[in-house]
Amino acid sequence: MAFILRRLVFYSVAIFVAITFNFIMPRLMPGDPVDAMFAAAGGKLPPETLAAYQEMLGFVDAPLWQQYLQYLKSVVTFDLGPSIMLFPTPVTQVLSNTLPWTVFLAGTATILAIFIGCFIGLYASYNRGGFVDKYVPVFWQFVASMPQAVTALLIFFVFALTLKWFPLGFGFNPDMEPAVTPGFIGTILYHAVLPLVTLVLSMIATWVFTMRNSMVNVLGEDYIAMAKAKGLSARRIMTHYAARNAILPVVTAVSMALGFAVAGQVFIETVYNYPGVGQLIIKAVAARDYPLMQACFLLIVICVLIANFIADILYVWLDPRLRK
Repeated sequence: MAFILRRLVFYSVAIFVAITFNFIMPRLMPGDPVDAMFAAAGGKLPPETLAAYQEMLGFVDAPLWQQYLQYLKSVVTFDLGPSIMLFPTPVTQVLSNTLPWTVFLAGTATILAIFIGCFIGLYASYNRGGFVDKYVPVFWQFVASMPQAVTALLIFFVFALTLKWFPLGFGFNPDMEPAVTPGFIGTILYHAVLPLVTLVLSMIATWVFTMRNSMVNVLGEDYIAMAKAKGLSARRIMTHYAARNAILPVVTAVSMALGFAVAGQVFIETVYNYPGVGQLIIKAVAARDYPLMQACFLLIVICVLIANFIADILYVWLDPRLRK
């Protein structure tokens, strides 16, 4: 319990520091969206209109510490103000509309990549020198070395533009009314195929090498030699003895992958026009929508820190030696 409290205090401080940086960074940038609107209008907006826009969007002329306290209050109360790009829609509503799409895509792709990659790594490590161990990891490393944007564009060009097997974009058929029905769920899965395949292809190599290297280290332990000497089957040794101990480094990698999954889909969601947080960040930056940008970046940091906190707890639970 003391360990959990210490880690909770540490991550609480980390979140506070992240909130502080998230407040400072946009204010170090020159200008604001209102200035951009004034410049786009060719300087024809009257000063009183400009001041009204600034007050309406929350860009008040106040001391920095007062702005900081106001920002902390807005974060705690989840009142992050209106989105400038989609005014007057609140930022929290914009995020609530896009976050489920990113969570669905990133979560599904991560689970599939972990399952496939760990199975390949487990099999390759226990059959060292075989075909799978020699060639399959190299193939996945070649696939993973390609930039995500290039992989996404290639898959999009072949299967969406050329063969027309899959749609060109969107998270579902725009002609259908959103509802919890088999037809609507089917169109969601259909539109998610290409983004999912792209994400899984770019992630599998990490799990193949993580699991393989961890298994190779574990297979050299004395208790594995003892299990073999007792005449236990290869399958039992691999699953009940080696894999359970080799999975510990994978837990850390899983937490990092889940944490960064929200931010790691910017290019993929942009290529496939998928309605997630990644595409939202690109649009917010282009529109200089500071409240929305701050909310997206803060969301990413919080996801990473929460995932690491869960990993710390799981690591101690899985490995009793660390409890001392």
